[in-house]
Amino acid sequence: MREAARPGADRSGDSYLPQHGNGGYRAIHYDLDLDYRITTNRLAGSATITALATHGLSRFSLDLAGMRVGQVLVDGAPAKFAHEGRKLHVRPAAAIPAEAEFRVEVRYAGRPRPVDGRWGDIGWDELSDGVLVASQPVGAPSWFPCNDQPSDKASYRIAVSTATPYSVIATGRLVERRRSASTTAWVYDLPEPTPTYLVSVQIGRYERIDLDAGGPPQRAALPTRLRRRFAYDFGRQGEMMQALQRFFGPYPFGEYTVVVTDDDLDDPIEAQGMSIFGANHVDGRRTHERLVVHELAHQWFGNSLSVADWRHIWLNEGFATYAEWLWSGASGGAPAEALARMWHARLAARPADLRIADPGVARMFDERLYKRGALTLHSLRREVGDERFFRLLRAWVAEHRHGTVTTPAFTALAEQHAGRPLGEFFATWLHRAALPALTA
Repeated sequence: MREAARPGADRSGDSYLPQHGNGGYRAIHYDLDLDYRITTNRLAGSATITALATHGLSRFSLDLAGMRVGQVLVDGAPAKFAHEGRKLHVRPAAAIPAEAEFRVEVRYAGRPRPVDGRWGDIGWDELSDGVLVASQPVGAPSWFPCNDQPSDKASYRIAVSTATPYSVIATGRLVERRRSASTTAWVYDLPEPTPTYLVSVQIGRYERIDLDAGGPPQRAALPTRLRRRFAYDFGRQGEMMQALQRFFGPYPFGEYTVVVTDDDLDDPIEAQGMSIFGANHVDGRRTHERLVVHELAHQWFGNSLSVADWRHIWLNEGFATYAEWLWSGASGGAPAEALARMWHARLAARPADLRIADPGVARMFDERLYKRGALTLHSLRREVGDERFFRLLRAWVAEHRHGTVTTPAFTALAEQHAGRPLGEFFATWLHRAALPALTA
């Protein structure tokens, strides 16, 4: 098993991305006040971070990229700071004792741009007429100072002021909207513990509509020109929500919002209580319906249940992919068994060099991880039977609600529900590169 990275002041314990995130504390709450000028792409921000010291701190770091920092206060007192690369190093006037709660205020400004990396440009990005934020896995520091690691989950208040013709859709529940002569301030509250990469802001000339879908409140924000096609393509979202709740248990958040940008996007984007699609995903023919259910499933797997370390990412993507297969069968399409056989045959024709329990940082988003993760779940379903399998999934979701998860935690719970050891089964499917056969 890969050894976890040793955390330090400016390193996290993540085994894949230790340079993202920081040691010595954990975030409790972020309060973000942002003023954004669309025409000049200028962002002025004030971030107040409430944190808990995990040991005594004479200094600590935050992740922040491409912005100019004007002032840092720690518990109201000016602190020395140095902004180098993507790290904001802070030295408070007085050391912070272990187990003490403290507040950091950072005032900053600049022209935000995505963070570049092996996955392309990630983070705050300009659209042709608005803003898109897509932060998975390392884009959050492009627009606010943070402890950018998936295991550090906090609550948020997000206030964004921008030109009045534009709508601001942020993660959380809209609690206030204040309009002045030329700008409007949108204030969102996000009480559920949330990793930094799942916090999002979307800005555009959007029509905001409520979806009459039953269940938890469901909303959409989209260009008016796409409304007719959207009504058909997302017309079964309410049924999806009901189906996934049958499979996995209650929807874990207060509401769910879909945003469709006026620009095309390569892939949809997940955020806490929100999914973002491009105009190209709305064609009036339900061509991309599997993506609609995939992103919805991430609200359970990836959002409420967040990976403690990026090497466990199959727990996000394998489960969301299997949700596609479950929905296909539930909605009159190909059953999961047929899709499993099809994808098994396709993977058998491709190189067998991926161990999904530890795929390596370069293959975190490899399509084979998604499909083989789903195949692992389908094979487990065959191994233990439907009744125990779905009881396991509901227990997995309930026991780790709004927490962090690992592969060993899942395999241990699976053995409890199976009533017998499954070590060889999981070794074959998760820890070995060779593709196992699909047994009867």
